[in-house]
Amino acid sequence: MRRILLITCLSAFGFNAFAQKTSKKPLDHTVFDGWQSISDQRISNDGKWILYVIKPQQGDADLVITNSKNTDKVHIPRADTARFSSDGKFAVFQIRPFYKDTRQAKIKKKKQSEFPKDTLGFISLGTQSITKIPSVRNFKIAEHADVIAYLAASDTLKKPAPSDTSKKAAGKTVAATTHEGAELTVKQLNVKLTRTFKYVTEYQVSKNGKLVAFAVTAPIKQREVVSGLYVFDVDKNTIKTISTGRGNYSNVTIDDASRQIAFTAEKNPEKALVKPFKLYYYNLTQDSAHVIAAQGFTNMPDKWAVSGDGKVYFSKSGAKLYFGTAPIPKPADTTIVDFEVAKLDIWNYKDDYLQPQQLKNLQKELKRSYLAVIKPDDPELKQVQLGSKAIPEVFVAENKDARYVLGVTDTGARVQAQWEGDTKQQAILIDTKSGNKHLINGSTNARYRISPDGQYVVWFDLAEQQWYSYTIATGSKINLTKSIGNKMGDELNDVPNFASEYGVAGWTKDDKAILIYDRYDIWSIDPATGDATNFTNGIGRKNKLIIRYDQTDPEQKFIPSKQLMWLSAQDEETKQWGYFTKTPESLEPPKKIAWGKMSYGDLTRAKNSSTYIYTKSNYELPPDLYVSQDLKNEIKLSDIDPQQAGYNWGTAELVSWTTPKGYKSKGILYKPEDFDPNKKYPMVVYFYEKLSEGLYNYLPPTPTPSRLPISFFVSNGYLVFAPDISYETGHPGASAVEFINSGVESLKKNAWVDGAHIGIQGQSWGGYQVAYLITQTNMYAAAWAGAPVANMTSAYGGIRWESGLNRQFQYEKTQSRIGATLWEKPELYIENSPLFQLPKVQTPVMIMSNDADGAVPWYQGIEMFTALRRLGKPVWLLQYNGEAHNLVLRQNRKDITIREQQYFDHFLKGAPMPVWMAKGVPAVDKGKDWGFELEK
Repeated sequence: MRRILLITCLSAFGFNAFAQKTSKKPLDHTVFDGWQSISDQRISNDGKWILYVIKPQQGDADLVITNSKNTDKVHIPRADTARFSSDGKFAVFQIRPFYKDTRQAKIKKKKQSEFPKDTLGFISLGTQSITKIPSVRNFKIAEHADVIAYLAASDTLKKPAPSDTSKKAAGKTVAATTHEGAELTVKQLNVKLTRTFKYVTEYQVSKNGKLVAFAVTAPIKQREVVSGLYVFDVDKNTIKTISTGRGNYSNVTIDDASRQIAFTAEKNPEKALVKPFKLYYYNLTQDSAHVIAAQGFTNMPDKWAVSGDGKVYFSKSGAKLYFGTAPIPKPADTTIVDFEVAKLDIWNYKDDYLQPQQLKNLQKELKRSYLAVIKPDDPELKQVQLGSKAIPEVFVAENKDARYVLGVTDTGARVQAQWEGDTKQQAILIDTKSGNKHLINGSTNARYRISPDGQYVVWFDLAEQQWYSYTIATGSKINLTKSIGNKMGDELNDVPNFASEYGVAGWTKDDKAILIYDRYDIWSIDPATGDATNFTNGIGRKNKLIIRYDQTDPEQKFIPSKQLMWLSAQDEETKQWGYFTKTPESLEPPKKIAWGKMSYGDLTRAKNSSTYIYTKSNYELPPDLYVSQDLKNEIKLSDIDPQQAGYNWGTAELVSWTTPKGYKSKGILYKPEDFDPNKKYPMVVYFYEKLSEGLYNYLPPTPTPSRLPISFFVSNGYLVFAPDISYETGHPGASAVEFINSGVESLKKNAWVDGAHIGIQGQSWGGYQVAYLITQTNMYAAAWAGAPVANMTSAYGGIRWESGLNRQFQYEKTQSRIGATLWEKPELYIENSPLFQLPKVQTPVMIMSNDADGAVPWYQGIEMFTALRRLGKPVWLLQYNGEAHNLVLRQNRKDITIREQQYFDHFLKGAPMPVWMAKGVPAVDKGKDWGFELEK
């Protein structure tokens, strides 16, 4: 049988009944790989230099470095992961191997050690002099200095030996084998100091670049280098051994002032079944590091030890050192013979979590640690245990020097998450000096936060729909938003659950004010008194503008009082986007800076300059990168997809209509660029709750993970309609009918809509709605349902395998919107299940249901397919082997994109049916023939 390659251009065997005489061609399946996007964009601290990576969907990337005037530009092929030095004089990056070389290595099934390696590069900005160092695994650059360190990619790092479950269970305290490392190089970019060190397994560079700490595990037989932990003083060009011994060193950390170092290590005998870690500490006045926390030390819980997986970090001042502890696992029973032992999972109704959820989170739980703190300069060196099995989550204030931390627990309230979705949580204040605990709020549906300086705890009470604060110094609790008057929870909530919060914009310095969102505006509230002012002066609600704070510095800890805040805004009616500015201390209304039919992204400010970079786009314009100081006088830095100009693209417009029950709704209508109102066009309707806010989003042509590839279909002569849907509890199916069908009927009034050739497509929740719609109407000529739920009664008690969660909560509380248990209102589950109404279906339907779907049980697609097949209805099912809810593998995405076009081309344009639809592909031809050929 003739072989057809997956990447075969569909136009070779496609059919387009609406092909027009135009200089621009429609998109085809060969364009995807070369379509580009921008990533990893950065601006130097002084605002003089900008870098960004242009990445094709498949192939080799291109790093671009340019000055802020875009007059001095350099391209570095295949480079990414780029960083500027703090002084803005250098850029450091990794150059990846050619895509074709890596592909060939995969084809030849080479060992990982035989794969082509990365190259490290750094460039002197201004001179554009590039230095390249081959075979580098990774690099780190000092935050406030011109010091870099990089680790060679030589394959001297030995892989752990296979281990049984008991060894994995010991993961908190033991690694299966000792590793050997690779060569570490430390380099000062300005003065060209370079030092190299052998057999390094882990390393850390201080923020100021003065120290580099690294762990060495040398081969046993060599005598040249001693295994241990070393510190290299960059300024003095000296090295010091602070700990010796073979073992596993991890979590190396240096305080901000480069005066202290901490790390965890285990130096136990190789054959030991359990290998507890210890916490080591060193400061520059000492001769060597010493153990300050370990099994058996004062205040270490009984049968606990330091965790090798817990993060280790100093407070801002360096006075406190935080680390993780964990129970010591039981040693492996070496007398057990594997093939004589039963293998099973035992489900118990008293378990906090169902077995699938426990198994899904097994490795995470094996590595779980519980926060502890110690004061390294305390002569008694007693740790304070903060977290525990009863209080597993502990949140530390941003400055990490605050006396109190916040513990949050849902202990005793976890079982009901099976049907509630969320759990009620308690908030507990924990004293870092004594470990004493104080309950500040009982079990509540809330998400708790501790302020950056650790003076307050705040939360949104979902039941009361109010924000609260707790003042740590006084113990007072107040309602922050009671006097505001506006709803602080989602005003458009249409699920049978509490309305969620709109969120927090941030805090001002010294915890003086918290900025909280309502539907439109931002409120500045004193967390101690509850005094509230409308920070955006009410212009949001007045003009139906959704205003949100855009943090232009991703490392910002609080909102500076005198620095301009950039506020992004979207018009709720027109969907247009723009920016306002305002300083926190100003009483004036926000000032409009930019506005229009565009969307903005990744607005980033240079640390020491009022220079910004950002992307700007809409449906017709790709998201290119710009630089500006005011978002008005801007310079365009990139031109990522010039090839788009040669293709028939499209337009996006907002449409409105009124549903039969009188609801107002909106949607997006996409039209081909060469749209002719005197012609009739087939239309595909694509939906998933509400999509209209994406009116100005750019939709690149890309093989789809399961959704409708909108720009591809529009380019090929289709109208695409994306209607918004609002839901009535208990009747999600009828709600879809109410909004989708009325929107389609509204558009059908236009002579250019071919009302006889309209298709529908949806994935997941959208797939369910497709399945339901075709039981209620025959107005659609073709339907495509991706990962649909066809039978709510059988899906209700199933498992979401990607998380291990039971599905009951989503029917009772969230997206499926039934609002009751199966036994309370079985009639609603039946009413909303397409399966029970499939005899009424007259629409051809395609189902995608994958056997590794972790969200929707794939047997739902089988139930729908087998029922329609028995009823003699035209139905097909695509099952991608080992694939997830949304397709992950690119070859599968390319495959389904071809099939989706062929399917709709046949039913909506009259194209011949492909063989895979007309005759199928027998199992004996699987992998040999894809059935793309069109029937003659």
